[in-house]
Amino acid sequence: MKYPIIENDHTEKPETVDIETIKEDLLRPIKKIGPAGKIWIASLILICLIGAYAYYLQLKNGLEVTSMRNYASWGIYISSFVYFVAISLVGALISSILKLLNFEWYRPLARIAETIAVANIICAGLIIVVDMGRPDRVFNLFTHGRVQSPILWDVMVVSSYLITSLLFLYFSLLPSLGMLRDQLKNKPRWQMKMYKFLALGWEGNEKQSARLKKSIRFICILIIPLAISIHTVTAWLFATTLRPGWNSTNFGPYFVAGAFLAGTGAVIIGMFVFQKVYHLQKYITDYHFDNMGKLLVFLGLIYAYFNINEYLIPAYSSRSSEALLLNDMFLGTSSHLFWFTQSIGMILPVILLLFRKMRKPLPMTIIAVFIVIGAWLKRYLIVIPVLLHPYLPIQGVPKSWTSYFPSWIEIAIVLAFISASLLFITIFSRLFPIISIADIIEGKEKKL
Repeated sequence: MKYPIIENDHTEKPETVDIETIKEDLLRPIKKIGPAGKIWIASLILICLIGAYAYYLQLKNGLEVTSMRNYASWGIYISSFVYFVAISLVGALISSILKLLNFEWYRPLARIAETIAVANIICAGLIIVVDMGRPDRVFNLFTHGRVQSPILWDVMVVSSYLITSLLFLYFSLLPSLGMLRDQLKNKPRWQMKMYKFLALGWEGNEKQSARLKKSIRFICILIIPLAISIHTVTAWLFATTLRPGWNSTNFGPYFVAGAFLAGTGAVIIGMFVFQKVYHLQKYITDYHFDNMGKLLVFLGLIYAYFNINEYLIPAYSSRSSEALLLNDMFLGTSSHLFWFTQSIGMILPVILLLFRKMRKPLPMTIIAVFIVIGAWLKRYLIVIPVLLHPYLPIQGVPKSWTSYFPSWIEIAIVLAFISASLLFITIFSRLFPIISIADIIEGKEKKL
């Protein structure tokens, strides 16, 4: 069966695309992994193993092998936790909101966004365990947790968002699983059994399709408040702590706006990589990059508004503790990192993306890389300088306690988590179509 595809109003002769060609294009990455793919996977596994060894040393010798002390008691583990939570928010933005609003251009991007969301929320949950000196006590949060504690709120909302994100990804994957079960014949037996088990008897009839659409729509509605609440509650962990720079009612929307910006940048990087590596130029086009660029400008302006709110009010009131922190951020030891982060993570991307030429795939991806780097550095600045400026400084402690630079063990563990996130996305895309075949076909049918 062939369907005409109308790219725009200026197309003189509609191009016809065979559905079998669509299946072949989108199943190609699953059928064969080249040498470059194997080297990439092996490199990520190696980084994860180095991180696992570093964590073994931390478990063996205690948190004293890190640079965390009484001042900087959280370090880059918590910075990375906030970063992973921020990136995971993008699944709700791309998949749920655009789907509910019937934006057709979301179709090739939805599964990329959902996979990034699941990978990062898993890493967010696990890195909290790494931050604990006694990881065996994590179960006490579930057995002896106090409702008054924001930490329990965060555990509950992270767990709920993880389960909902997994269901969202799995439900949208069901038609592809039925296709993989029926059409792939030369894969290992364990892989075929996995497809058969996960497909749950999917046949694609009208009754099953109707139920699936209702289920996905329900999760689309459910996941939006969950996604917003997960980063809001994470912000409350800071805002309910009496520290200069954290005690702010602006923190909830400030965190959410920053998360949308960072997550969208991560999806753009994923779009570019999958387009080039898996040769998906027919499905992820310049049109998609242009729309994502416009979305980034919108989100960047919202984030800029909350940044102004976050710094203008304490700077204007100039209370002594807030003034010391802001002076350090604007003009002191943290100023270079602060202005670099604000520039590459927000100001320059918004300005550059106003120009159409910068919304092409390559320049947009370079901009997105800087946004994602800036997002991590921003979380570092939210955590570390504040901890180094307490209301009541400790007296008579070593000078090293009043500064912080992560040890190699902390760096190795954080890099391992970033690699684990990339490894999850890579392996997922090698086992399942990274673009929903059913969504693409449905989109073509709507154009008839």
